[in-house]
Amino acid sequence: MSDTLPPLRDVLRAHGLEPKKNLGQNFLLDLNLTARIARAAGDLSGITVLEIGPGPGGLTRALIAEGAGRIVAVERDDRCLAALEEVSAAYPGRLQIVAADALALDPRPYLGDGPIRIVANLPYNIATPLLVGWLSLSPWPGWWTSMTLMFQREVAERISAPPGSKTYGRLSVLAQWRTKPRLMFDVHPSSFVPPPKVVSSIVNFTPIETPYPCRQKDLEAVTAAAFGQRRKMLRQSLKGLSLPPQELLEAAGVPETARAEEVPVIGFCKMAERLAAARDGALPDGKPMDTKP
Repeated sequence: MSDTLPPLRDVLRAHGLEPKKNLGQNFLLDLNLTARIARAAGDLSGITVLEIGPGPGGLTRALIAEGAGRIVAVERDDRCLAALEEVSAAYPGRLQIVAADALALDPRPYLGDGPIRIVANLPYNIATPLLVGWLSLSPWPGWWTSMTLMFQREVAERISAPPGSKTYGRLSVLAQWRTKPRLMFDVHPSSFVPPPKVVSSIVNFTPIETPYPCRQKDLEAVTAAAFGQRRKMLRQSLKGLSLPPQELLEAAGVPETARAEEVPVIGFCKMAERLAAARDGALPDGKPMDTKP
């Protein structure tokens, strides 16, 4: 790392950067921790990294130090741009700054060819919507090859929760349908400015090349019904769907007395597949359904 770059606390003072609560900002200033996050993303040599919400550039510097070929940093807060420009100037050709709202941006025009990894200390207030968007790419697998992201600990636990646990829910199913999420390590509030009131966690996502072939909209419909009334048995909670619960549960090999948190991801996928077959008028194997009364 270049000696010309000042310490991050000096950068904050020089540019008058105070984290804004309405932007979900908690600046990460612990350089040992930013290096650990960058290493958690694997070997970055020759890799293009998409970073969301770099702020003053603490994690950005670590990604460069770990050998990232190029970083595309998307920052909504114009106040941070001058600090990021200093990093860009210190490492010519390594950092491209995109002043934009990540929720409204298609980053693909900025990423170029080659493997793409997403590594970010995500702003808390947009972390889940961004994740769902990256998990919803079509066709699949999408344009990224791995994601290493920071969330509030409770969100990270929901993402990686196994069936049967209290935190297993809709987000668990969506994430585990298409990826293998792995909770890497926790981040103490003292690592941030200002310190958040919650512990954060780093989660790594590896895409599953061929996830179970169901449609996301049907999977979302089934999980919304099932987890919307998670204390009820599925024979009750699934009644709002367009197919009798018994047919859905039979397709998944799940007993009628089961509750949502007891169903594995593949079970929900099979229910979604059966629901789609009913809507399309065909069985999963492509044969027409018998629609006679």
